[in-house]
Amino acid sequence: MSPLAISFLPTPASTATPSASGGSSSGGALLRRTPRVLAIAGSDPSGGAGIQADLKSIAANGGYGMAAITALTAQNTRGVRAVHVPPADFLTAQLEAISDDISVDAVKIGMLGDSAVIAAVRGWLQKSRPAVVVLDPVMVATSGDRLLQEAAEAELRELLPLADLVTPNLAELAMLLNEPLAGDWEAALAQGKRLAAQAGTTVLVKGGHLDGGACPDALVNTEGLLGQDVVVVPGERITTRNSHGTGCSLSSAMATAQARLGDWEASLREVKPWLQGALREAEALEVGTGNGPVHHFHHLAPKGADAPAEGQFAAVLRQDAGPDLDDIYGLDFIRALADGTLTEQHFAYYLAQDAIYLNGYSRVLSRAAAIAPTEAEQLFWARAAQQCLEVESELHRTWLSTRKVDAGLGPVTKSYVDHLLASSVSGSYGVLVAAVLPCFWLYAEVGATLHGQFLAAGSPASHPYAGWLRTYADEEFAAATREAVRIADAAARAASGTERQAMRTAFRQSCRYEVDFFDAPRLHAAPQRVSQPVG
Repeated sequence: MSPLAISFLPTPASTATPSASGGSSSGGALLRRTPRVLAIAGSDPSGGAGIQADLKSIAANGGYGMAAITALTAQNTRGVRAVHVPPADFLTAQLEAISDDISVDAVKIGMLGDSAVIAAVRGWLQKSRPAVVVLDPVMVATSGDRLLQEAAEAELRELLPLADLVTPNLAELAMLLNEPLAGDWEAALAQGKRLAAQAGTTVLVKGGHLDGGACPDALVNTEGLLGQDVVVVPGERITTRNSHGTGCSLSSAMATAQARLGDWEASLREVKPWLQGALREAEALEVGTGNGPVHHFHHLAPKGADAPAEGQFAAVLRQDAGPDLDDIYGLDFIRALADGTLTEQHFAYYLAQDAIYLNGYSRVLSRAAAIAPTEAEQLFWARAAQQCLEVESELHRTWLSTRKVDAGLGPVTKSYVDHLLASSVSGSYGVLVAAVLPCFWLYAEVGATLHGQFLAAGSPASHPYAGWLRTYADEEFAAATREAVRIADAAARAASGTERQAMRTAFRQSCRYEVDFFDAPRLHAAPQRVSQPVG
């Protein structure tokens, strides 16, 4: 990353400014009041799914949870033993007691059990419909147990148009369409489009039950003048047996986020990393011997006595970066840049790739700003993202537009940006911060060395890259780097041991890409293999 992208950054305060509501403010979303979210669903005595999962998800995503219970189940992590559906009139009494007294901002509807219960919910929606309605059409549990009477399937289909978002798993998606189960992502998307068109509502197609390392989700809207709008949010698959209640958790979290944000795509991009983290940390709960629950409060859980002391994790990362810094100093590009013998062709290619990289890097920094835990960190990453775009524009105006440059996307640049984007959807703020850190830290160290060599040579005016080298001496550049290191160190202290290891892996891979990036002009002339992910 160009040092200019950092040199204009002000150093933010290290503490957040309290908002009027008692929390940290960061734009309209965090200034909204806590949404009041009602979950209408069945009960799971083991706590992993149903109402219990809903209330945890709502709280974990910033809402105030309420519950109207549609069914009682006897179940645990190994399966459902029995289901009891109370009289529908009692469900109506629960719903009316809530809406007669409390303004409901969003409702999540889950297990409904039978036709009478569906009719009761329909009647309540027609009289007291909240602004946000999410329907999780619970028909089959993750364990394979049926949770809706077959005779009630037609009534459930008729309920779909009353929802703003429908969140079926793949089995339920096929059942709602009376079609075979989708075998791949493209088939699942096609079914999602058909259901959205039939129901006249938005469908969240979930890739969690498909095979492979990727785990995408997609929002499929109804048919419009320009066809159906499909927004795919990629993600990595978390390998775990503890996925009990993921559908309940996702749908209630989406209802809560939508009540705060008012945008389904923004809600999904916020909720998906949270759920990935809940899956990743689920084993720490040690609940049950079967398909255990996810860890809804993974981001708040105490991290134990093994948390590193202040500065300790940063020292580990600096040690990890040592071999890569040595490799950078040994590159012909760096040596030629320092002594002024670097060809303009090589330097121009480097700048062209830098401009492309900064565009992708700004998106990743924006993601860091969106999920940062404090206002100070939100502002830091947001300003960094803005500066990346400004520097990209400046590079085009002052250099790239006046020279003939190969401005195509290079393989190293693509691999590096892809790595950063994958880190941004990992579900971990710490992993994301660790991945972006080398672009600050390694550049700062390399730049200080290059500038020192430039001064030792008497700062010759004839040096073709004198202006470039002087930018490394900017104190704001150094201060921003120190702040980025501090943020990464603080994130590590708040992380679990598993997450800290993932942070180190992401950091080391970014360090390796920094080496390749400096070497890219030579690779462009004689293509070689791009570094593979560090294990």
